[in-house]
Parts: sequence; C-alpha cells; structure tokens
Amino acid sequence: MASDVGAHEVRQSVFRLVRRLRQERPEAGLSYSQLGALGWLEREGSMTNADLAAAEGVAPQTMMRTTAELVAGGLISRADNPEDRRQVLLTITEAGRELILEDRRRRDSFLAEAMETTLTPTERELLRLAAGLLDRLSEYQQ
Repeated sequence: MASDVGAHEVRQSVFRLVRRLRQERPEAGLSYSQLGALGWLEREGSMTNADLAAAEGVAPQTMMRTTAELVAGGLISRADNPEDRRQVLLTITEAGRELILEDRRRRDSFLAEAMETTLTPTERELLRLAAGLLDRLSEYQQ
C-alpha cells in the first residue's frame, strides 16, 4: 500500500535523525532514561515518581531506580507533596537544569548548522512545517 511505504520512510528518517542527535549529547555519564526524566521535570515542573514513570512509559519501580541515581548525583531533589503527604515530589535542581539545557543547546546548534548548510531556504521552511505535522502524529491515539 502506498501510505505504508510513506510511513516506513518517515519512520526510518525520524529514527536516523534521533540516532544522529543522540551522538551530539555531551558525555555526562547519564543514561537516556535519566536524561528523559530530567527533561520531563525541566519542562513540566515537579512530578511524582508515578507521574514521571507514566510520562516516560516505564514501570514505577524502574523510574524509582532512575530517580534515585539522579538524586544521588544532585540533579533532582525530593520533597513531601504539600497536597498529599503520602507522596513525594521530584524537582529538578539548578545543576540538573543546567545539564539538560546544555544538552538541548548542543543538539539544537548541531541541527541548525546542518539545516543551514545542507538545505535551501524553501527546504528549511518545509521542514519547519513538517515538524508541526510530526507533533500531530505523535499525539495520535488509536
């Protein structure tokens, strides 16, 4: 089917770009799951372990191991939830924020340079429009 071929090409291209952008990550000694958790906390603010696990699509026990390592490294902190004392809120620290923002800057800089040197202005605009379409696809629910 023609649409299956297009879907295959888009998936492969997105995967290759993600892999290439991962190569631009600084050697911070963090796993992708740790960087993912930091990213969620930086974008969304304080979260419970359960909410963070759901956002990342992992088991709460897995996220507890991930966040324990981030707490030990001083990249996130734990505090009692003022609305529900049975819960603990995880919050990114300034060191964690600096690390994740530098990670983004580095990858954005690489991508901006690659787009500027390899794409025409029309292609860059087309890619900017495609970014919105990819966002819409990522939100699709069956």
